[in-house]
Amino acid sequence: MRKLLGTLLLASFFAGCGAAGPQTNSLPIDAAPPNANAARSGAVPVYGYEVVNTFPHDPEAFTQGLVFHNGALIESTGLERHSTLRRVELQTGKVLQKIDVPPYFFAEGMTLFEGKLYQLTWKGEKGFIYDPQTFEKTGEFTYTGEGWGLTHDADSLILSDGSNKIRFIDPADYHVKRVISVLDGNRPVLELNELEYVKGEIYANVWHQNRIARIDPQTGSVKGWIDFSGLLKPGDVTNDEAVLNGIAYDEAGDRLFVTGKLWPKLFEVKLKQK
Repeated sequence: MRKLLGTLLLASFFAGCGAAGPQTNSLPIDAAPPNANAARSGAVPVYGYEVVNTFPHDPEAFTQGLVFHNGALIESTGLERHSTLRRVELQTGKVLQKIDVPPYFFAEGMTLFEGKLYQLTWKGEKGFIYDPQTFEKTGEFTYTGEGWGLTHDADSLILSDGSNKIRFIDPADYHVKRVISVLDGNRPVLELNELEYVKGEIYANVWHQNRIARIDPQTGSVKGWIDFSGLLKPGDVTNDEAVLNGIAYDEAGDRLFVTGKLWPKLFEVKLKQK
């Protein structure tokens, strides 16, 4: 079941390290978990990665949404009674600013669009809107079904709900403008989680996998896979829910950051096609 561990997930983990030198990964895509929902299709490119920098990350942060803004990270963290919205110093992982989400909500994905922060909740069918500087709540919005990941393009909020469907939502009145079905070949890619819009593509974590899908926002077709196997060293995390989740893109600096739920580290990476 999705995220049912609640407060049991607040176990201690090893603290993160400072900046590290480049490392490369060349594991095959078959290193993905054997119960992966998405097809291991050879029809699309598969990318590995190079680690450019390694930064500390709060090992108790159940990361659900991540954006890069004004030199810092803004992060949405989940779990009932522990959900937060926070601003984090990139170099140190220090929490610079934080507010708590009402305790009966399980916070999920988050994005910054047109001067507003939008944050989803898992089963509440309600999202919150904040001022990105003060974190003052300025409004709410509603949607049907579960909320998992959130990003945006030039004119729409883009929402995942744990299925292979991605919704494009009008931020003016929150009606669904269109829906795409994400397919790798002819197979649905299920459990799409945290999202980030990167250079005209939707990057999507797949829950409990070490892969990120690169999705065509017009057709829903998977254009490529990024294999992040081996990003953490053995022993860095011990909890089964400490999975890859969290993508942030620094458009001005053309930098890509990834982390995970309860991970002690956050990584700046460059992609390398295999």
